[in-house]
Amino acid sequence: MSKAAAGSRYAVYWAPEPQSALTQVGEQWLSQNAADAPVAEPALYGFHATLKPPFSLAAAYSEAELQAHVKALAQRHPAFDMPSLQVDWLQGFLALRPTQPIAPAHPLWRLADACVTELDGFRRSPNEAELQKRRAAGLDSQQEALLLRWGYPHVLQRWRFHMTLTNSISERQAQPSSAAEALQARLRALFAPALKQTLRCDSICIFQQSEAGQAFRLSHRFGLG
Repeated sequence: MSKAAAGSRYAVYWAPEPQSALTQVGEQWLSQNAADAPVAEPALYGFHATLKPPFSLAAAYSEAELQAHVKALAQRHPAFDMPSLQVDWLQGFLALRPTQPIAPAHPLWRLADACVTELDGFRRSPNEAELQKRRAAGLDSQQEALLLRWGYPHVLQRWRFHMTLTNSISERQAQPSSAAEALQARLRALFAPALKQTLRCDSICIFQQSEAGQAFRLSHRFGLG
């Protein structure tokens, strides 16, 4: 089996079905020119919620082996209804987030935990520069431990379901501003019709980044059991 191309990174995401109203409005929003909307960073990663954060493939494994394991993992988890979502703030950026907190026993959280732990053997350990990049945001002791064990600080007990819609809004981090709140109102109006529809998690996806600086693209979608 062929190995992954040098420089490739992979991630396991939940992404709504291509024909869904949510996908259409989400991709429309993220496809805007960066001069017209603060979307450069989320556009790079695609319209998604992270289950297994981006990683480089360990040398011992091939892309086909990763695909086979993600497919098998998906088949072990039954499909379920997604929680209701809304446009809300998360650490200075806007994202789609659950309207009510979800518990670790929720099938969505269990699925995310399974992706992190059961696929971890495929992840190449980050180098020191990659670790320092994660630490630059400021990590507490639990996040530092998660970073060292799983390669990312926002997993397992520190995981937060979200679908990123904007870059970090610097003025919102300091204090609420009229421009930031107007942007939130604009996005709530834009996404409201799509969010009224029932969302299902009936598949998970592998997204691939061919090289640094390139956008992550949908590679494979695997149905849940």
